[in-house]
Amino acid sequence: MRIVITGGFGFLGRKVAEELLRRRTLAGAPIDRLVLADRFVPEDSPVLADPLVTAVRGDLVERLDELFAEPVDVLIHLASAVSAECEADFDLGMSANLDTTRALLEAARAQSAAGGPLPRIVFSSSVAVYGSDAALPLPEVVSEATLPTPRSSYGVQKRICEQLVAEYTRRGFLDGRVARLMTVSVRPGKPNAAASGFLSGIVREPLAGLPAVCPVGPELRVALASPRRTVEGILRIAEAERGEGPGRLSGELPVNLPALTVTVAEMLDTVRRVAGDAVADLVTVEPDPAVEAIVGSWPAAFDNARAAALGLTPDPDFESVVRAYVEDHPEAVAASVPTGAGAAGA
Repeated sequence: MRIVITGGFGFLGRKVAEELLRRRTLAGAPIDRLVLADRFVPEDSPVLADPLVTAVRGDLVERLDELFAEPVDVLIHLASAVSAECEADFDLGMSANLDTTRALLEAARAQSAAGGPLPRIVFSSSVAVYGSDAALPLPEVVSEATLPTPRSSYGVQKRICEQLVAEYTRRGFLDGRVARLMTVSVRPGKPNAAASGFLSGIVREPLAGLPAVCPVGPELRVALASPRRTVEGILRIAEAERGEGPGRLSGELPVNLPALTVTVAEMLDTVRRVAGDAVADLVTVEPDPAVEAIVGSWPAAFDNARAAALGLTPDPDFESVVRAYVEDHPEAVAASVPTGAGAAGA
């Protein structure tokens, strides 16, 4: 099995690659080659030492011939421009998200049309495909049957790509699956340009002993998933056989990955409980109307039944998310930060 991951050296791409290298199989088949495609390939990345890994550096559209030089069995498409980038630069979003995705689908179509294997394409979409329209407000609880009415360029681009994946699948050009990702928190590393980036920053920065700004009111409810649950969901959708019944992928509808619903205030309270007052007090609330408009348009409560049929469940609570981050990234937590039980008030 030859697997390609676009955005392979980004945060999620790297996590998915590491899990595949740990397993060495997908859907019961051994992985013969794992190709990681990205604009930037860090020379010191540990995954490059694995004999299964090949790196492809550069613009994705310009590297399609290289990616499809040998048959692609599974392609996990994670590369994209993020929400705030797309809102600030319309052409960037259309090129990076829409045009690149269609080019990938065409390359996959050409492979099957030439007699090669029918490629399995996993497209990472987003909760941003939903938005509340004045004429059609979102229901309190959202499911895959809820009409997506995105309120951002990023959400529109993801929604169009979802429809393209469904159409190429309906026509038999490829086997496409769509995983709608919740906001992933807590992301390690440096802040990115996503409008939702603060939902990691208000945890990550204080735990590192750094100040952070929260650009929304604490009463805002959001839907989150930890990196661990997100990677699990992407790979479960990638390996699921089609059909009816538990563990199988029915129809062509996207799958909303399981969501944990919390308020920003509950997130901040969790940081205070886990790491103490001095750490939590590093967060300052300074509302930004532009960020609030984007993030506030996304639904916060989801019907997780479709994901549950695949054996996927949301994180149990936000404290488990924070403690998983501390466990996975101890180097990112300041030595002076207490993270044991009873840290509040420290």
